[in-house]
Amino acid sequence: MLKLRDLVFYGIVLITPLAPVGVFGVASQLSRGHATATIVIAMVAMMLTAVSYGRMAVLYPAAGSAYTYVGRGLNPHLGFLAGWAMVLDYLIIPVINVAYVALTIQRVAPSVPYWVWATLAVVAMTALNLRGIRATARVNLALLGAMSVVIAAFVLLAARYLLRSSGWAGLITFEPFYNPSTFALGPVFTATSLAALTYIGFDGVTTLAEEAENPKRTVPLATVLTCLITGLLSTVEVYLAQRAWPDWTSFTNVETAFLDVTSRVGGPLLFQAMAAVLVVSCFGSGLAGQVGAARLLYGMGRDGVFPRRFFGRLNGPRGNPTFNIWLTGAVALAGALLFSWERAVEILNFGAFLSFMGVNIAAIREHFRRAGDECTGSWLSGVAAPSLGFVFCLWIWLSLRTPAKIAGGLWLAAGLLYSAVKSRGFRRTPPAMDFSEG
Repeated sequence: MLKLRDLVFYGIVLITPLAPVGVFGVASQLSRGHATATIVIAMVAMMLTAVSYGRMAVLYPAAGSAYTYVGRGLNPHLGFLAGWAMVLDYLIIPVINVAYVALTIQRVAPSVPYWVWATLAVVAMTALNLRGIRATARVNLALLGAMSVVIAAFVLLAARYLLRSSGWAGLITFEPFYNPSTFALGPVFTATSLAALTYIGFDGVTTLAEEAENPKRTVPLATVLTCLITGLLSTVEVYLAQRAWPDWTSFTNVETAFLDVTSRVGGPLLFQAMAAVLVVSCFGSGLAGQVGAARLLYGMGRDGVFPRRFFGRLNGPRGNPTFNIWLTGAVALAGALLFSWERAVEILNFGAFLSFMGVNIAAIREHFRRAGDECTGSWLSGVAAPSLGFVFCLWIWLSLRTPAKIAGGLWLAAGLLYSAVKSRGFRRTPPAMDFSEG
């Protein structure tokens, strides 16, 4: 059985120590120099929501996460919409990773256009997935070790740089959290809606509920601790980056701004090391994300949610959903060329925060519906935390910029229409989704 420390370690591995690196520059610019504050605000929202995920995982220990929790805790039709939003996230994850691979390599080899690197990344991911190649647990642990070493080197070198250049006054200050000359609540929450990407994946801990020791206690606690530890580590990384590069208007490239900071505090060696682990990490995440999306589409085709003849087919000796792998590869390339990395992240968070809000409401309803059941926990964890989590998530979701809301809203409207047709005007149970395939 998995102990608390095993669950927390698994959650941190899913999120990775590099989680805040990508959002640093964009969050700094959007928040007018308050990227550290956005990491902390997002951490609070995610910790409150993690309580709801943990409670629901104990009640419904099944694959599907938000789809299962909202569908069973509130309403099957609302659950379908939560699942539909999750499908969008599955499709967007490879887009985000392909874009960041291309952006990072372009910083190392700027003479080659972005679209060339994006195309090569998609071709390589698709070819490997068609061959059925998967990263082993040892490879993932080795990559985690490499990332941890590079981040540790950055922290030490950044602290040394600040002490040498500005002394303790440069190292210790409250400005990254609140600078009265530039602070404004609207921009900070807009940036927070993007900085929340740092925590995406924390809910993966809930998938281990059936293997956990004393899940009623360990699963809710592990989800919260995963967000807390990730938040504290991310705050240190972003804080030092802000102090080392306080002028948030002067980045060479806002989406890869963290690389500028590594070059300043650690020279070419740290720059190259950070670029290398970023490329390998994003490529590996994109590889897994593409096959996850392809398998999810296969499951939906097999179960009749999508047309079975196209989506529900396995091909070749390895039994791969070949058509879906090609489709998700095409979506990844089109998305990486049509959308900026920043816009793709915002679209991802549109769906993610809708799911977060749904899970918070479902947790509140389950608390009252199962009054007296120890699984629902106390009033504090069963009502107060989910209510505050819902408010924080709603505020962050409303702070998303208009293009992301339009793109996400169109996807949601399509899901609503599709569900209405399939369920004969919501009179029948909507089509079931099997997220265990993803």
